[in-house]
Amino acid sequence: MDALNDLVLAAGDTLWTWIVLPVVAILGIYFTVRSGVVQFRLIPEMFRTLTDKTPRDETGRPQSVSAFQAFTISAASRVGVGNIAGVGTAIAVGGAGAIFWMWLMAFIGGASAFVESSLGQLFKVRDKDGFRGGPAYYIERGLKARWAGILFAVILILCFPFAFSSLQANTISASFTSTVAPDGAAGWVAWAVGAVLATLTGLVVFGGVRRIAHVTQAVVPLMALIYLLVGLVIVAMNITRLPEVFASIFTQAFGYNELLGAALGTIIMTGVKRGMFSNEAGLGSAPNAGASAAVTHPVKQGLVQTLGVYFDTFLVCSITAFIILVSNPDLANAERGIGLTQDAMVANLGGWASILLTVVVFLLAFSSILGNYYYGESNIEFITTRPWVLTTYRSLVVVAIFVGSIAGSDLIWNTADGIMGLMALVNLIAIGLLSGLAFRLMRDYTHQRRQGRDPVFTRDLMPDVTGIECWTDERSVTGPIDVATARRQATKHRDHVHHED
Repeated sequence: MDALNDLVLAAGDTLWTWIVLPVVAILGIYFTVRSGVVQFRLIPEMFRTLTDKTPRDETGRPQSVSAFQAFTISAASRVGVGNIAGVGTAIAVGGAGAIFWMWLMAFIGGASAFVESSLGQLFKVRDKDGFRGGPAYYIERGLKARWAGILFAVILILCFPFAFSSLQANTISASFTSTVAPDGAAGWVAWAVGAVLATLTGLVVFGGVRRIAHVTQAVVPLMALIYLLVGLVIVAMNITRLPEVFASIFTQAFGYNELLGAALGTIIMTGVKRGMFSNEAGLGSAPNAGASAAVTHPVKQGLVQTLGVYFDTFLVCSITAFIILVSNPDLANAERGIGLTQDAMVANLGGWASILLTVVVFLLAFSSILGNYYYGESNIEFITTRPWVLTTYRSLVVVAIFVGSIAGSDLIWNTADGIMGLMALVNLIAIGLLSGLAFRLMRDYTHQRRQGRDPVFTRDLMPDVTGIECWTDERSVTGPIDVATARRQATKHRDHVHHED
């Protein structure tokens, strides 16, 4: 097992160092410049669009999940192990300096998140629950390469509902084991946790995307708020150490000692990998959730998903980093995973904090499992709509949750990192090639906002682009309206967009 783990680790490090990291950095900077720093410039719009009402069909029923529900589905996947165990792993491997690179990754990645989620909305398709879409769909429809779409779908299915969900289950199991049996003697705990998790997962995932949306909409904001409040209490208790913590984050990110010891590369790599694992910017996962939303313009969900990157990294991940670093941990002997965070909370608040963290981790990680499952389902349906395939997939996900609860953590982390690198690479190439469409959408959106309108997109605005299934006219987006007026508005916007191109 150790030999397999070493092989997986070496292959993953090579992939990230020489291929994925350069592509992530170059495209993120390109998107930032080309969009006029959209991830900063349109922050007010991100909050405004988050509360948009869901368009309804002729019967008055919501066309699909709302922008906020789609945000919580993607947040369910984002906010979990990556924010608690992942940040602890980043600090254990790369020290405090890894947090700076995680922050930088989030800001640059915000532009990538905007591009991929806007494209996910543009090329979404209808299904029985409303809409679905994501990279597999915009690769097939935008690049006319179904084979590449299937490749991405297969990688995502292996990565999220299996590798990442196994990791979430493993962290839940480790947290319960540490609380129930700190000496690790009760091996039965992992088996019991695995059985309960597998059962709960099965009950929810066989209920469809709307049930997933309802569960995550209730769980994610509450658990994130509790965790943030506890973190703020710990930071307040150690407020005098906060300047020292900030200093260590910045000095260790560029420090002479780190550069001399050839550790800078490890620090940067760790920060970028853990940042992408946590906020998923550019990874190609969030567009699967974003495409499910019923909104009046693709850019709206692009902005909402960018806000999700900030919420994940600048709030939740930062709180975890501060919880750990203000506690002055022994990083020389630190283990990967949730241990650093758990030890820091117990040291500051007492033994009850371990129980609280266990509950928070359980609910956040369980919601991540549901979000990961939905990503896989959307891509299963891209490959085939045969009912037995979906049923088999759901069953295998339940099995993976159980296995992940009792497996070794190092192999799961390294496997997830390697698969994540492949997935990111395929998606980044695709959005790089299609990014021009996202910037056209952005210009149309800002043009309508300058006119004082609530932006509405119709397919008429891009008559030269094939593969757009939805967005046929304003009636299909916003319900019954004056179609003649809609056509006049669409023609005016189309002329404007082509003039700027």
